[in-house]
Amino acid sequence: MKKTTKKTTAKAPAIIAKSTKAPAKKLTAPAKKKPVITTEPPATFISAKIDIGFGNHLYIRGEGPGLSWDHGLAMDCVGTGLWTSTVKNATKPVLFKVLVNDLSWSTGNDFVAEPGQSVTIEPAF
Repeated sequence: MKKTTKKTTAKAPAIIAKSTKAPAKKLTAPAKKKPVITTEPPATFISAKIDIGFGNHLYIRGEGPGLSWDHGLAMDCVGTGLWTSTVKNATKPVLFKVLVNDLSWSTGNDFVAEPGQSVTIEPAF
């Protein structure tokens, strides 16, 4: 019997390809922003209890942010005989009067609302 011998050949070393990609960046959470705290004055709420008749509208005029003695702002009718208006950013007392259809002034002295206060008036005409 003849002996067979196996020839072992050395394998060539494997070539390892280098990646051309940049290494992955470690993700970090974005820095949290501090909440912005506004120091706006609280709103001033004005309500008027009066029935001015169907089809009429109540207006407010005066001194305060958004108010003028020359032109009235329409108040919101929120119920039978109840009208409301909001004055924002008042830092001084709000002086005002109400008018029917922005024509007929309420009688008596001007009304006053302190900043941030809720007032309810019952004007007379």
